[in-house]
Amino acid sequence: MATYGHGTENDFVIVFDPDDQYSITTAQTAAICNRQSGIGADGLIRIAKKNGNWFMDYRNADGSLAEMCGNGIRVMARYLVERGHQGEGIFAIDTRDGLKHLRVPMTGDISVNLGKVMEDGEPITAATNGQVWNGYNISVGNPHAVVFVDDMAEVGALTEAPVVRPKEDYPEGVNVEFVQFLDNGELQMRVFERGVGETRACGTGTCAVALAATLKKNQKLPARWIIHSPGGRLEVDLDPHSNATLIGPAVLVSEHDITEYLLR
Repeated sequence: MATYGHGTENDFVIVFDPDDQYSITTAQTAAICNRQSGIGADGLIRIAKKNGNWFMDYRNADGSLAEMCGNGIRVMARYLVERGHQGEGIFAIDTRDGLKHLRVPMTGDISVNLGKVMEDGEPITAATNGQVWNGYNISVGNPHAVVFVDDMAEVGALTEAPVVRPKEDYPEGVNVEFVQFLDNGELQMRVFERGVGETRACGTGTCAVALAATLKKNQKLPARWIIHSPGGRLEVDLDPHSNATLIGPAVLVSEHDITEYLLR
C-alpha cells in the first residue's frame, strides 16, 4: 500500500519501506505518478531507515532522482508522526542533500531547516512565452533559477520548460521560479520543476525565492518572507547566515494499492 498526501498542493505518493527492501524503478515511479493512468503526483517518496536515521528516497514524477524536496520532507514527517513511527517534536530526516532537522507537532504547520541557501555563480536568464528575464542562480541543495516579473500574466501557460542560460550551469536541469512582489510586501510565485512541469508549490523553490527577493531588495539578513504559490501560503525564515527554515502545512489524504504498478 501507499499513501497520497500534499504540502500546499505539491503532492506525493509515499511508500513506507523501513527495512529498505524495495527498489522502485524509474518506469514504475513514472507510472504511479502519471495523472492520467496512475495515482497522480509530483513525486514519489520511499521512506527507508539507514544508519539509524529515516531516509527520504525522493524521485520526481518522471522517475528521476532529486536531492531534496522541501514540501515532500514535511509530508514525510507528517506521515511518520501521524502513523506512530516517530514521536512528535524535533527530529532529523536524512536526504541526498544531507540531514535535515524538522519541528513536527501532532497537528499544525511543520518547519524544516533546509540549510544554507546560496547565490551560486553568474546571473542567469530565463525565457518563456516569448519573453526573457534576468535572474538569480540559487542553490538550496538543488538548483533554482529565480526571475522577477512585473505581472504574473507575462509568464503564460508554462506548458514547456523555460529556456535557462547559461545551460552549462545546469547539467541535470533546473527548477525555474517566476516571482512578483505584491503591494503588501509579500510574494507571489509560480514554479516549473525539472522532471515534473509546473507544480502547485515547491518548498526548496520557495526558499530560493526568499533569498533572491532579499538580494533584489538589497536587504540585510535575517529576513522573513511570506510567499504565495497556487497551492497555498508558505513562510521562509532566513537567519544571518542564510540558513532557511521553511514553515507550512502537510496533509495525508488517501491510501492506494500500488501492486499493479510494481508488477510492470
